Amino acid sequence: MQIGILGGTFNPVHIGHLILAEEAREKLALDKIIFVPAYLPPHKDNAQIVSAKHRYAMLRLATKTNRSFLVSGIEIKRAGRSYTIDTLKDLKKIYPEDELSFIIGSDLLNYLEEWKDLREIIEMVKFIVATRPGYPLEKIPSYIKTVAIRAVDISAFEVRQAVKEGRSFRYLVPEAVCKYIINNRLYKNVS
Repeated sequence: MQIGILGGTFNPVHIGHLILAEEAREKLALDKIIFVPAYLPPHKDNAQIVSAKHRYAMLRLATKTNRSFLVSGIEIKRAGRSYTIDTLKDLKKIYPEDELSFIIGSDLLNYLEEWKDLREIIEMVKFIVATRPGYPLEKIPSYIKTVAIRAVDISAFEVRQAVKEGRSFRYLVPEAVCKYIINNRLYKNVS
């Protein structure tokens, strides 16, 4: 089986994440996409991040109608800081016979050299970079395959700001996620 891995904070998951996953699945002929929410991302300020429990629940709601999408709690169960290498080693144990593709957005290209055990990651999986608005594909290392994704300029920061300011964010996230954010009063006090 061909499996795509899409990791991230998903704070919150939004339409851009889902479009990226579906287009990558289709264009790369992947059988499944596994979303892996980080417990604590290593390179982010965790002050604005809602609990892993909420982010996991929102991902489940956002992906439940797509049978090709799965959500893994592997990093949440591990707790602590999440490093890609550790997650990929665990996923390789779960899917030893499958080919894994690790998908990132072009916004992360400039930070790859800072990743823990990058060379080992490159040996374990196919590395896929998806285009993202405002982040052109430049200076792409030879080990990376690229996939063009339609331009959907939505960010989780934009969603959080809309919630905080009392503006509509209805069509930036799936309807079930919108209701979840409202019902759980998430992102009201984002600094």
